[in-house]
Amino acid sequence: MSFERIQEKLNILADAAKYDVSCSSSGSKRTNKDKGLGNASGMGICHSYTEDGRCVSLLKILLTNYCVFDCAYCVTRKSNDIKRAAFKVQEVVDLTINFYRRNYIEGLFLSSGIFKNADYTMERLVAVARKLRLDENFNGYIHLKSIPGASDELMREAGLYADRLSVNIEIPTKSGLKRLAPDKKREDFIKPMAKVKNEIIKYKAEKKVIKSTPKYAPAGQSTQMIIGASGENDFQIMQTSNHFYKHFNLKRVYYSGYVPISNDERLPQLGSAVPMLRENRLYQTDWLMRFYGFDVSEILNQKHQNLDLDIDPKLSWALRNLHEFPVDINSADKRMLARIPGLGMRSVQKIMNARRFRRLNWEHLKKIGVALNRAQYFIICESNAFERRDLTSEKIKGLILQNSTSKYHNMLSNQLSLFT
Repeated sequence: MSFERIQEKLNILADAAKYDVSCSSSGSKRTNKDKGLGNASGMGICHSYTEDGRCVSLLKILLTNYCVFDCAYCVTRKSNDIKRAAFKVQEVVDLTINFYRRNYIEGLFLSSGIFKNADYTMERLVAVARKLRLDENFNGYIHLKSIPGASDELMREAGLYADRLSVNIEIPTKSGLKRLAPDKKREDFIKPMAKVKNEIIKYKAEKKVIKSTPKYAPAGQSTQMIIGASGENDFQIMQTSNHFYKHFNLKRVYYSGYVPISNDERLPQLGSAVPMLRENRLYQTDWLMRFYGFDVSEILNQKHQNLDLDIDPKLSWALRNLHEFPVDINSADKRMLARIPGLGMRSVQKIMNARRFRRLNWEHLKKIGVALNRAQYFIICESNAFERRDLTSEKIKGLILQNSTSKYHNMLSNQLSLFT
């Protein structure tokens, strides 16, 4: 195969992979051994930033953009008139090793369209990972996208070579999937997810008894949903996320704002804005559920089915629940401290540590890093300087917005102007 043809394939299949956002810090502990290549221990993978500020990257490609399905929202659907390409297994292996040796990447994110059937495609994805691990002794990060409908045997083998596995459920609801991808079944997404979950539990249990038991998908599994393509409200989306977190032990759910790619009447038309701000609010809600102790029903429910775009979901919850405030910063428990707008979990922990030695005042909170422009309306402390006044939720919201800046300000202003 000529260099020009490989480069052409890479251009086509790297571009096609850009719509998949379900990759970030790996969380893997795979370390180098036997003088092999790469090291995934403690490194975040993808074009993202780690906690210590490092920018890291991976080779993110499709094995092929041929596909037997005709999903309305997908650029690689079979009815779309685009240039097609497919890598051979060895070509992906060679690209990964050569890119790694040149210090271009620190790992591989490999997905694929489905050609022939699920097992035929998944078998080739697994073959890439197997060759990298066994033939090339590659210990860098590998993230494989599981193919819906793949057999249990292939899913088990995939987890022995990959650090993370993921199956994109694509559309948040079963009815939305049926309307936009009638050839697909929700059950085909669930089966490989359940297999991975059970294998992770099984291998962890065995490793406690037999230390030589190999690792199985040490960075867990994730999934992705397309937002804004099928008309679901935020309540439906986060209910779906909550279900998968609870029943499949997912590490992450990713939310990808739909990018209009066709004039299909079932979808937002070409030129429609990508819902980036909505996507951001969903990620914030996801964070509150996973790290701040919120139940999804507290943030979204039948009475409040969509997130506010002009304020973040924690502030929105606080303004709807002013009866819970003000909170005494010197006596409140961890759960309630985490619900105060302007306090992140690091600040919560610092407050709990510091108040063991003395009662905290506004100056102490400022030094800790509390965002007082928000928090001052919801807390009291060892000071009378900024005691919360008798303000309505609308007045507090106005004061906070008046003194806040956001990278989404222009986007929000344009969107809200449609309703004024």
